[in-house]
Amino acid sequence: EDLYYPHPLVQDILWASLHKFVEPIFMNWPGKKLREKAVETVMEHIHYEDENTRYICIGPVNKVLNMLCCWVEDPNSEAFKLHLPRIHDYLWIAEDGMKMQGYNGSQLWDTAFAAQAIISANLIDEFGPTLRKAHAYIKNSQVLEDCPGDLSKWYRHISKGAWPFSTADHGWPISDCTAEGLKAVLLLSKIAPEIVGEPLDAKRLYDAVNVILSLQVIDSS
Repeated sequence: EDLYYPHPLVQDILWASLHKFVEPIFMNWPGKKLREKAVETVMEHIHYEDENTRYICIGPVNKVLNMLCCWVEDPNSEAFKLHLPRIHDYLWIAEDGMKMQGYNGSQLWDTAFAAQAIISANLIDEFGPTLRKAHAYIKNSQVLEDCPGDLSKWYRHISKGAWPFSTADHGWPISDCTAEGLKAVLLLSKIAPEIVGEPLDAKRLYDAVNVILSLQVIDSS
C-alpha cells in the first residue's frame, strides 16, 4: 500500500542485483574498508548537523534518522542522550492522538508578520506591549555566528545575520525569513524605544543584508 507508483522491471532487476552481488562486496574485505570509511564520513556529517542545530536538525525526518544513527553508533553516547529531549520540539497532541509536525515551529515567521501587520494597521498604541515582546523575540532569534569550520566541506552556507523559520536553536538560515525579520526590525526601529525597546544594532542589520545578498543568483534576480 506504500507503493505509490509501480516499479519498472529494469528497476527491480537493478535493485535485486545490487542486493545480491554488490552489498556482499561491501560487507567483506576489501570492500568492507571502503564501507567503514563511508560510514565514518556520514557520521561526521550527522554529528556536525546535530551540534549546529542543538539536536533539533533541519526537520523531523532527518531528526529521527540522525538520532537512530547515533543510537546504532553507541546507545550510551552523549550525542544520543542529547537527541532525546529535543524530540518534544516536534510532538504535539491533537484530538485524534499524538502528531509530529513538519518543522519545529514557525515562531519567527509568524512573529515578524504579526509585528508588521500591527504597525501597518497603525495599532501601535493598542498593542505596544505585544510589539515589545515581538521585537525582543525577533532580536533573540537572529543567528549570530556562522557554523564552525570549512562551510563548503559540510555543504553549509553562511548564516551569521540570518533569521531561521522558527527559533535561534534551529539556526538554519532561510532567505525569506531573513528578509521578513529584517523588515520587521526596520519598522520597529522607527517606533520610540520606550514602546518597543531598543533597536537592533546596525552591525546586525548589515549581517542580515549580507546573507540576503549572498543568496542572489548570478544575474542578481
